[in-house]
Amino acid sequence: MRITESILSLPYLNPLGVWVALKLEEGKYLVQLARKSIEYFLTNQTIIDASDAPESLKQKQGAFVTLQTYPEKILRGCIGYVIAAKPLAQTVAECAVQAAVGDPRFPHVKKEELPGLVIEVSVLTPMMKLEAEEPELYAKAIEVGRDGLMIEDGYYSGLLLPQVAAEKGWNEEEFLAQTCVKAGMPPNAWKSKRASVYRFEAQLFDELKPGGEVVEKVLGE
Repeated sequence: MRITESILSLPYLNPLGVWVALKLEEGKYLVQLARKSIEYFLTNQTIIDASDAPESLKQKQGAFVTLQTYPEKILRGCIGYVIAAKPLAQTVAECAVQAAVGDPRFPHVKKEELPGLVIEVSVLTPMMKLEAEEPELYAKAIEVGRDGLMIEDGYYSGLLLPQVAAEKGWNEEEFLAQTCVKAGMPPNAWKSKRASVYRFEAQLFDELKPGGEVVEKVLGE
């Protein structure tokens, strides 16, 4: 039995059709932009214009912005766009604001709270749809510490970033099950032939402390 993949969305690809990873300086720019965007919105109640970003960050690409308390690293907000609909820099600017004031799981971040939060930006690779004769094979097609997952079935949809499974210590089947739970479905819903399962990877750029040094985070290290 074979497992195949098909591309759902095409973010930043070079002329040969290969996804191009960002440099650390570009990741630093995005994290700093995310913080600046939240500060600007909390002061002016409008989204910052990121059109002056470097050309390499104007490609359409999906991304997530995660806010955590420091030093406890307790989740304070996380919002992102899977489909590459806008330039990456603008996507990060908008996701940052939504993570601060648009995540329904948390109260709005206040301006005086921001100096106590660290910001992480996850830049997504293309979303790949897994296809197999038997859904049980999906667990063999993914890798904890490398892949993120999205699962859809009708009106239900759930996504977990690559770092979630690595931090929780889940195996591949647990990762699939928890993504179903995130979607509001039974844990074994990924085994249904109705469900669509997608995997993706992400580059992670993380502040070591609020407004401080930005590093590229490698899962498992």
